[in-house]
Amino acid sequence: MTDILMPALSPTMEEGTLAKWHVKVGDEVSAGQVIAEIETDKATMEVEAVDEGVVEEILVPAGTENVKVNAPIARLKGEGGAAPAPAPAPKAAEAPKAEAPKEAPKPAAAPAPVPVAASAPSGARIAASPLARRLAGMHNLDLKAITGSGPRGRIIKRDVDAALAGGGAKAAPAAGAGAEPRKVQSLEQMGIPAGSYDLVPLDGMRKVIARRMTESFRDIPHFPLTVDIELDNLLAARAKINTALESRGVKVSVNDMIIKAVALALKAVPEANASYTPEGIALHHHADVAVAVAIDGGLITPIVRKAETKSLAEISSEMKDLAQRARDRKLKPEEFQGGTFSVSNLGMFGIKTFTSILNEPQGCIMSVGAGEQRPVVKNGQLAVATVMSVTLTCDHRVVDGSIGAKFISAFKPLIEDPIKMLA
Repeated sequence: MTDILMPALSPTMEEGTLAKWHVKVGDEVSAGQVIAEIETDKATMEVEAVDEGVVEEILVPAGTENVKVNAPIARLKGEGGAAPAPAPAPKAAEAPKAEAPKEAPKPAAAPAPVPVAASAPSGARIAASPLARRLAGMHNLDLKAITGSGPRGRIIKRDVDAALAGGGAKAAPAAGAGAEPRKVQSLEQMGIPAGSYDLVPLDGMRKVIARRMTESFRDIPHFPLTVDIELDNLLAARAKINTALESRGVKVSVNDMIIKAVALALKAVPEANASYTPEGIALHHHADVAVAVAIDGGLITPIVRKAETKSLAEISSEMKDLAQRARDRKLKPEEFQGGTFSVSNLGMFGIKTFTSILNEPQGCIMSVGAGEQRPVVKNGQLAVATVMSVTLTCDHRVVDGSIGAKFISAFKPLIEDPIKMLA
């Protein structure tokens, strides 16, 4: 027998939705055959069989949500019988003390009374997911007192939730500490009567957006820099470029030209193409520009990799493909994870100016407003020009005011005199 396991579609994935089966009990499958579709908070991915055999049992029905990574989802009958890697998650991380639990903790169960020294030797790093670490820090929990139920005893979200449910694993409060986590009131408690609204359940994407944006806005010291940029030369250049590319079926947008200008400005000011880490400032080798795309239920940021090396025609074609597959939730994890800088453009909705929340771990995000005719002063005379406002939100741990200003000073001339980005 061979168990088919719930795959991890990204390094941070802990659970997903088994959206659809492409096989049924009794079907023969071969290695590499697509057998199911898995939905995460960002995309829908196909799952391929890693062994051949006959489907003996479907363990997780289509449409099941919150299926844990490495949980068996189906069983094959065939030769070999070796389960595919990765191995199923252990039931519990064993502790050397007698107090260790006999079963893996469940989300609603009481916390496991594991002694402080059970999770790791003194001075060793405790294996825990980034989300588990954040949650433990928010609620002042001691990770050393929590038993991990993830792969190889790794502490994951459900373990922290279990500790919170039972009120255990609390670390000693620091001097001046002791504030309780913010308690969320229901709408009824805030004066909105029941029955006066429709409640739309949160899907995985909206939950992740809410969590990540809350953490970013709360934890990252950030500041905005806004500048007005004239667009008339860019619009004229775009018209000529599209005429030249018409035979190739390519149509360059203003957003495509902004992506190219951002990439070139990042190469001119590499200090702005950076991320904060506890070990130091990471200066990225390439401008991997993430672009916000609105989809049903939220937004996603597909990435134009090495944008500084690509022509406007290449960027245009790539963005068209990425945006369409983003809306269809068909992006691969590597296509929306790991960018070095983000661009969010609401100009098509007539928004004049806005400030975006940082997309951690990126050091900057640029908010692009609408291009509109405005009065300007040129050589002491009043004139009319097409102007757009852009706002650069900076992570002050990485990009201080002078670096942000240098980036804008490199970006603005590329937009106002686009021949410079074509040279």
